Amino acid sequence: MLATMLQALVSGLAIGGVYALIALSFSITFTTTRTLNFAQGEFIGVGAFLGVTVLYALSAGGEGGSFAALAPAASSGWRFPAATLAVGAVLGTLGLLLFLAAIRPFAGKPGMSWVMSTIGFGIILQSLGLAVWGPAPVNMPSPFGDDVLRIGGAGVRPQEIAVLVVAVLLMLGLDITMRRTRLGKAMRAVAYDPNVAALMGINVTGIMLGAFALSSALAGVGGVLVAPIASASLFMGMGIALKAFSGAILGGLDNPRGCIFGGFALGLLESGVALWQAQWREIAIFLLIILVLAIKPNGLFGRRALDKV
Repeated sequence: MLATMLQALVSGLAIGGVYALIALSFSITFTTTRTLNFAQGEFIGVGAFLGVTVLYALSAGGEGGSFAALAPAASSGWRFPAATLAVGAVLGTLGLLLFLAAIRPFAGKPGMSWVMSTIGFGIILQSLGLAVWGPAPVNMPSPFGDDVLRIGGAGVRPQEIAVLVVAVLLMLGLDITMRRTRLGKAMRAVAYDPNVAALMGINVTGIMLGAFALSSALAGVGGVLVAPIASASLFMGMGIALKAFSGAILGGLDNPRGCIFGGFALGLLESGVALWQAQWREIAIFLLIILVLAIKPNGLFGRRALDKV
C-alpha cells in the first residue's frame, strides 16, 4: 500500500508540474493584459508534434527510425534539449502572432471579443496541424529510456521525474525574474496600471507581446515534456489546458504562486483519486473547484475580484 501511495505521489507531482506550468502561463497573460489565451490547449498539442518533427529532423540519416515510430536514439544526448528549445522559440513566435492578430485589435474595446478570436486562432492552428501531421498520435521516446526506476518499492518512469524537475526549475526561474529583475518589475507595473506604466516610460505593448510569447512558449515546452508519457497528439492539450486553467482558478488567477499551488494540488488530487476510482478523477477536481469558488470567488490566493478587472 505504501509503495502504491508513493507511486501516486510521484505521478501526481509530475502531472501537477505540467498543470502548474500551464496555469502559470495563464496567469502571465491575465496579469499583464487582462486577457487569456483560450488556444493554449492547441499550443500544447502543436508543441508536442513540433518536438517530434525536430527530433526526426535532427536524427535523419541516422538511427532515428521513422516519423511515426521514432527510435530511442532520436531523443538521446543533446537532441531532446535542442528540440525543447526549438519548440519554445517557435511557439513563442506564434504567441506574438496570436497577440497581434487575436488580442490587440480588440484591446480597450467593450465586450470579450478576444475570447472568440483566441478560440478561432486555436481552431485554425489545430486544422493546420491536422493537414500537416494527420490525426494519429505519435510516440516520442524519452531521452532517459523507458526503464522503470524503483523508489521505495514504487515504479517510477524517469521521464516523470524529469518533467517535475524541469517544471520546478522553470517556475523558480520565472518567479525570480518576476520579483527581482527590471523586466519583472515592468511586467508587474503593467499589470497594476498600464496607463501609469506608460507614463513611467515602460513599453506597455512590448511587455504584453513578451507576456504572450512567454505564455505560448511554456505551453509548447509543456507539450514536449509530457509527450513521452502520453504520446504526442494534436488533441492532447485540451484536457491539460482545462485542468491547468482550473488550477489557476483554484489558486487565484492573478497570483502566479497561487496558480503554481493550484496546479500541483490538482495533480495530486487526480493521482490520489485514481487510486480509489479512476473514473471519479474529473468529478472530484471540478467539485473541488466549485466548492472553493463558492467560499472564495477569487481563488485561494486571489488578490482582486475577477469581475472588477
